[in-house]
Amino acid sequence: MHSAITRVWYRWLAIGLLAVFAHTAGAAAPGRIDAAMLAPLAASDTDAKLGTIAALGQLPDPAAARVLEALNTGALFATPAGRVLIGTGGAGGAAVDPIDGSTLAMPADASAITINNRLRRAIAGALAASRLFADDVQVRLQAAQRLQSGSDVALLPTLDAARDKEQNPAVRDALDIARANLALQSDDPARRRTAAELLGNTESAAFRPVLAALAMPRADGSFAEPDGSVREAAVNALKQIDRHQALIEWSGNLFYGISLGSVLLLAAIGLAITFGLIGVINMAHGELLMIGAYTTYMTQSFFRQWMPAWIDWYVIAALPLAFVITALVGMALERTVIRWLYGRPLETLLATWGISLILMQGVRTLFGAQNVEVSNPSWMSGGVTVLGGLVLTYNRIAIIIFAALVVFLVWLLLNHTRLGLFVRAITQNRRMADCVGVPTGRIDMLAFGLGSGIAGLAGVALSQLSNVGPDLGRGYIVDSFMVVVLGGVGQLAGTVIAAMGLGTVNKFLEPYAGAVLAKIIILVLIVLIVQKRPQGLFAPRGRSVE
Repeated sequence: MHSAITRVWYRWLAIGLLAVFAHTAGAAAPGRIDAAMLAPLAASDTDAKLGTIAALGQLPDPAAARVLEALNTGALFATPAGRVLIGTGGAGGAAVDPIDGSTLAMPADASAITINNRLRRAIAGALAASRLFADDVQVRLQAAQRLQSGSDVALLPTLDAARDKEQNPAVRDALDIARANLALQSDDPARRRTAAELLGNTESAAFRPVLAALAMPRADGSFAEPDGSVREAAVNALKQIDRHQALIEWSGNLFYGISLGSVLLLAAIGLAITFGLIGVINMAHGELLMIGAYTTYMTQSFFRQWMPAWIDWYVIAALPLAFVITALVGMALERTVIRWLYGRPLETLLATWGISLILMQGVRTLFGAQNVEVSNPSWMSGGVTVLGGLVLTYNRIAIIIFAALVVFLVWLLLNHTRLGLFVRAITQNRRMADCVGVPTGRIDMLAFGLGSGIAGLAGVALSQLSNVGPDLGRGYIVDSFMVVVLGGVGQLAGTVIAAMGLGTVNKFLEPYAGAVLAKIIILVLIVLIVQKRPQGLFAPRGRSVE
């Protein structure tokens, strides 16, 4: 029996010794934080704090990232005895011990650890390195992408450790790029050459300066990179990056040119209808755009106050409202002023210019002279990234689609409805249409209302791209007339082609000539085209020829 007791005693003793050994080994295990490592954070020595921050950034322990985040946000506390705690409720609240994760009451004598800008910059870099070992894939990916622009060679072992541990392909690729950027400082020419080739394959302009420093000669003719093969790899990488950036620039100009053309198309299509049908130069057309934009602002304000849960859909509600309001304004102008001035172009131009001034002053009186805020709904905010660097914003994509839809509906209206038949008849021969019973006066009013309503829709679109103010329409009236004249008076297809062409050419010229000179060049080109082809791209028929 004595021997049995002895065996039990030895067994429990062995279990206890194993537990103590396991605890000791775990406390001293490499890659984990301990009290000795955190102690310098409680001291006043900045250099010691920098060393601790750098060491925390290289640890694969998620607790290290929590300590760095707490230090960065002012939530890291220290007692006079040197114990470091993460505060969860401020001074006097709860605290978490970063070493074992236990929760306790914040000691009364604990105070927040303060940092300066030098420490804050070090924390930012260390946080990125420590987040390489986070549980969330997106956090790891963002950390790897942030370290791609780093220059601290001391992080290379950390990157290697993270790369060996990483299972996600996207994070692994990002880590490879970060490692290649640091490998350019390696002593091995083969590794530098491989790194230069990898950075070239990224096609990212962020690596162009470091590659150019390797490939380009200094002022004295020498090279920073002594190895010729590495310099050749850097030159090839630069060419690869430049080709990709040229593609991004060209694609970006094309996208923004089409989006600008869509705006010009929306602004000009209503003008093309009224100008082609009635022959009236409506200088108040830009102010109809402004009314549509302010209708959008009022709709947004109504939704914010009375229907906040539906605020993201205020644009959808603003579309019919803007169309109806501007159409009514347009029909009122046609019935009260413009109908008495048919056949008198100078008087019509002066009268509509005066109406535009009245409308602008009326808006200033109601809403003030300052711009008003019209924000994009959440589904139109942000964008999609293509080609690794070109952002196609959702609001411009929506406007391009909306402009195409408006053109399609106008085409249906003009070609497959009774109103469209009358409009085409009057445009081709007003006197004959009047003789066969077409109510030309009423059709003039409806067509002017249609053109004005489309201008209101253009105002809704413009409110999602630029500031809304009393002078909103003034910047588009000249461009709208250029589109109408170039495309052919009253010609829908010509208006579409002219708007897209002018928008695209303008965006391609702006980077080289500037915004003002680009418009001057376009105006000169239009004058030359009209000199050779006065009827525009598509020849008008009927009354427009007379």
